[in-house]
Amino acid sequence: MELRFLGGADEVGRSAILVNETICLDFGMAAETPPRYPVGDISPDAVIVSHGHLDHVGALPTLMSGKDRPDIHWTPPTRELAHVLARDTLKLHGHTPSCPFTSTDVGRMRPQSHVHDYGEPFTVADHEITLFNAGHIPGSAHVLVDDGETRLFYTSDFHTDEQRLVSPSTARPDADVVLCETTYADVEHRPRKQVEREFVEFVRARTYDGGTVVVPVFAIGRTQELELVCAANDINCYVDGMGVHVAKLLGDYPNFLRDPAAFDRATSNARVVNGTDGTRRQIADGNETILTTAGMLTGGPAMTYLPAVHDDPTNAIAFTGYQVDGTPGRQLIDTGRVALNERVLPVSARVNRFDFSAHVDRPGLERFLHHYQDATVLLNHGDDPAAFASALSTDGFNASAPELNETIVV
Repeated sequence: MELRFLGGADEVGRSAILVNETICLDFGMAAETPPRYPVGDISPDAVIVSHGHLDHVGALPTLMSGKDRPDIHWTPPTRELAHVLARDTLKLHGHTPSCPFTSTDVGRMRPQSHVHDYGEPFTVADHEITLFNAGHIPGSAHVLVDDGETRLFYTSDFHTDEQRLVSPSTARPDADVVLCETTYADVEHRPRKQVEREFVEFVRARTYDGGTVVVPVFAIGRTQELELVCAANDINCYVDGMGVHVAKLLGDYPNFLRDPAAFDRATSNARVVNGTDGTRRQIADGNETILTTAGMLTGGPAMTYLPAVHDDPTNAIAFTGYQVDGTPGRQLIDTGRVALNERVLPVSARVNRFDFSAHVDRPGLERFLHHYQDATVLLNHGDDPAAFASALSTDGFNASAPELNETIVV
């Protein structure tokens, strides 16, 4: 089996792996300024999409521009999330050099689409493909690729611990080669129940003192997870941004949710913000808890809420996800100041971060790979997968970290 790494090697972003020149696993973009896309000019027979996050599916419409358009295989939620993200990318970057696809290309995705449930084998270009629950977000999948000689298990993003939104990854099919993510290969997550308890205590303390808590959240997965957390702990919350639409979309696919009844209760009880910036400022003044995009303060309704709460120490900003270097969220955590709309705001509100990660950590990776000690292990989707590969090699694994645009035969 031949693998070519078009993206996602030694980086988090633009994941894309070409298998035997015929099948592409994911086709994402790196949401930087300007965005970065997979390298190379390819024309695969099919694309297998692991899940609906921008770094795994954001560049997919670019493959729809020619006459030989690949078939797209994914779960039903991933199909819908991909279209949401594509339309949002057009809104932000359409008709600029930062966006190499058009609305016509986006419209061509659905006719090429084929949806599959977990554990349902199907054949693509003489390869047998099976998707398994990856425990990352609704519809996220591990991908098993069998070309008749070699079985490749592509983990994509996954989590082995409990979340409220989705069940954890448990599938461990036989494989000759494992292509494994390493997003948190140098981190050990604190127990989720403890993180949730500390988040709840923090929010209750701030609101009890009369403050408002702004919770920046990612639209896909994190917004809905925090809605479930708030509902389970009797925290009344407002929800604003793209996550509102995503919640409605995911509610149509209960089989991909851990507890559909709890999801319905949480999303029904959350108060949706549909108003203007004036309405948002009124909510921010009202001793409330607000879940809002963007999760790294790079845009969205957070641009209204943050200026409204920044100068009062009874208020708080509670981050729930990783803040990439160079983003306003990371700047705020590191310096206590944030640049928004050409202004630098010194923030007096309390700032805290809670690790609600949907990725497996170092101990989880080690437990997962214990099942594949005799396999070839390839590591990607991380800031330093080579370091983890070296550690695994010391422990007796046949492990390596391919480089960008490298082709290897396994």
